[in-house]
Amino acid sequence: MKKYISAFLLAAGVVFSSQAQKMVAYGPEKVEPKKAISVEKLWNDMQKTKEQNDVTFEGEIAQVCTKAGCWISVKKPDGTTFRVRFKDHFTIPVETAAGTKAYLHGKAYYETISVEMLKHFAEDAGKSEEEIAKITEPQYEFAFQADGITFEKPKK
Repeated sequence: MKKYISAFLLAAGVVFSSQAQKMVAYGPEKVEPKKAISVEKLWNDMQKTKEQNDVTFEGEIAQVCTKAGCWISVKKPDGTTFRVRFKDHFTIPVETAAGTKAYLHGKAYYETISVEMLKHFAEDAGKSEEEIAKITEPQYEFAFQADGITFEKPKK
């Protein structure tokens, strides 16, 4: 019986150890996944207060900046997305796949995005010249500035 328990504990340790090794972190702040709230709770809280909050949340990456990995889009509960910019312009690998579960720490807030910045984001996202030319108005939107992100290491 002791052999079986020892074998089980050894196997469980290997599994947990290999899972921990698959996680990668970027940014100046260490993210603690256990403290993360859901993206739904973050979204609902921000709809009520509209005040800047420091928070750690869990969300699904929808898109990554294709030029440098300097921003991502995260899915909101309704399926639309919001942009996450990285503090001090740290980056993540551009090959990080859409659908990757990520844990982010930083500031949630609302801001007005200039036409120039919206065009820059559209260019980074690989939009066509025609699509970029259609951007003519600034947008007031929910945003997040992450000072840390942790997610499963992209498979090669």
